[in-house]
Amino acid sequence: MKSILEGRPALQQEIEKIAEVAGYLWQNGWAERNGGNITVNITEYADAEIRQLAPISDVIQIGVTLPALKGCYFYCKGTGKRMRDLARRPMDNGSIIRILDDCASYVIIADNPVMPTSELPSHLTVHAKQIADGTGYKATVHTHPIELVAMSHSKKFLGKDVLTKILWSMIPETKAFCPLGLGIVPYELPGSTLLADATLRELEDYDVVLWEKHGVFAKGTDVMDAFDQIDVLSKAAKIYIDAKCMGFEPEGMSDEQLKEMTVAFNLPK
Repeated sequence: MKSILEGRPALQQEIEKIAEVAGYLWQNGWAERNGGNITVNITEYADAEIRQLAPISDVIQIGVTLPALKGCYFYCKGTGKRMRDLARRPMDNGSIIRILDDCASYVIIADNPVMPTSELPSHLTVHAKQIADGTGYKATVHTHPIELVAMSHSKKFLGKDVLTKILWSMIPETKAFCPLGLGIVPYELPGSTLLADATLRELEDYDVVLWEKHGVFAKGTDVMDAFDQIDVLSKAAKIYIDAKCMGFEPEGMSDEQLKEMTVAFNLPK
């Protein structure tokens, strides 16, 4: 069967970018077994032919009505699929879906009838909010960065912006490339409505949210942007933990140095 990517270089490039990020998640040890999810809004690549493609699945209910998503198309990692496999064969380990006119259901249109992640409703809820607000964010990534998850096991790091300030102070690039910092969501059952609602609230102020004892959820202008923010935060966490393992509390950048960064790089205050 002909792949939806054939003859569509822009869409193929976007899917290859998703596969590249999936490989990074696996190589970093952040995506054990089938852990983590990626969902990307690819509506801009849906030409007239794609919009006429017949479904290759039954109609599937989202579980929530999202008017902002009417007629949208998404690439979604498949449920039970591994990031390491997605990195090599993205269209065998994920699928492209079309949101139907009722805004409460979808069909799979390509390439294979691979069911999207069970966390799709929460991902789509975030996407709907981005479209409604006109933010330009088109990608969501959930993964399990080791050092960030480790730090979430200590309550002293989970106060509002406590961890943000620590991570920003470890290396200048952290604030430069993750200027909104890190939101915190106290532990909730994975996949639950409570977790989704709490994440959505934190994403009003942050691009990356840490789920206590679980992982992170990030939104970005594309999948690489979402990954890059997680990556710089994870590097800062590793620097902090490595310093502690060497037997000392890292000094970190001072408030004055952080203010200097904010002004020099024209970052949000």
